[in-house]
Amino acid sequence: MKWLDRIKQHPAWIKTVLFLSIMGPGIITANVDNDAGGVTTYSLAGAHFGYSLFWSFIPITISLVIVQEMCARMAVATGKGLADLIRENFGVKPTFYLMLALLLVNLGNVMAEFAGIAASMEIFGISKYFSVPLTALFVWILIVRGTYKLVERVFLFACLFYISYLVSGVMARPDWGDVARQTIAPQIDWSLPYVVMLVGIVGTTIAPWMQFYQQSSIVEKGVAREDYRMVRLDVIIGCVIAPVVAFFITMACAATIFQAGIRVETAKDAALALAPFAGEHATWLFAIGLFVASMFAAAILPLSTSYSVCEGMGWDAGVDRRFEEAPQFFGLYTGMIVIGAGTVLIPRFPLLDVMYISQVGNGILLPVILIFMLRLINDRRIMGDFVNSRLFNIIAWLTVGVVILLTLMMVAFMLFYHG
Repeated sequence: MKWLDRIKQHPAWIKTVLFLSIMGPGIITANVDNDAGGVTTYSLAGAHFGYSLFWSFIPITISLVIVQEMCARMAVATGKGLADLIRENFGVKPTFYLMLALLLVNLGNVMAEFAGIAASMEIFGISKYFSVPLTALFVWILIVRGTYKLVERVFLFACLFYISYLVSGVMARPDWGDVARQTIAPQIDWSLPYVVMLVGIVGTTIAPWMQFYQQSSIVEKGVAREDYRMVRLDVIIGCVIAPVVAFFITMACAATIFQAGIRVETAKDAALALAPFAGEHATWLFAIGLFVASMFAAAILPLSTSYSVCEGMGWDAGVDRRFEEAPQFFGLYTGMIVIGAGTVLIPRFPLLDVMYISQVGNGILLPVILIFMLRLINDRRIMGDFVNSRLFNIIAWLTVGVVILLTLMMVAFMLFYHG
């Protein structure tokens, strides 16, 4: 075959084809984190504080890369998911309670995603009683009836819709000089509201479900040890793209809503407030981005939870399996979709309280999961030559220490404000 001989003569082509075949878990996981809660947080950061928080996206990107790279390395080195490794090395009892907490927290997050779907479609005059059930049915069919390859392709295609936020940011006509100054040499305001928002940005960027989902999806994809470098590249690309999107969401609101002194409280408010300054098309693009981000996460979060719980309990799991082969996996996924979508349709349901509790749960869970990860990745019996180097370990522990401190601060602030 002449074409195969040509490829063999050009190693760059081989590397490109190999990367495209492996690409997916890292990019998908990082981008899904720009969900309804993330879009709301970034919108409020720009609307309330202008460009002054832009500097934070640089250390956040570095932290995200370090945490997610360790997950990818564990997946390739062990061929097992994170929940599976925790059960094998720390026992069933702590794993059970960890999975129970993750299930409850993620259920609250799924409710928030369907609320984001409802809010985004209401901007176009579409009732939530139509948009939410239809979207729930779509994501259920996609996972239960689809294959891993199909699901991954759909998710990668959905990532393209995040471009709408980049376009919205440009349409807002920001002061690029001021953007650069505040990113590189910021004037940091250490007031309590500023610190609360800073902690909120960190908390919404690195979430507990991400580590479980990325590691499980790499395992199901069947990536070999020799392809680790390609997996790492996939993770790095995803962990750079996601904060860039968040940066543009923040910038769109900073250049318009903050400059006009308008107060907004939700992502829907922010989308509608863009219209007088950046045009109706900017509002539509922002709303489309919110819808796709929410739908994207409404599919991934229950999937991540199903992977984690089934691995932790030793049950069969995987999108490529049939319902009868993995009833717990698909049953859990179905239950979370039904409950998450159904609660949004209940009049006067205390959704904000549920979202608050889930965010506090995220903040409590993350430090625990990161400590488990660091203990696992430094165990040579488990990781072999894939353990952290001394330098990487110093950076990783410092990063995890800062993330733990900030997430604990987030929980304290949320309890303080809620109380």
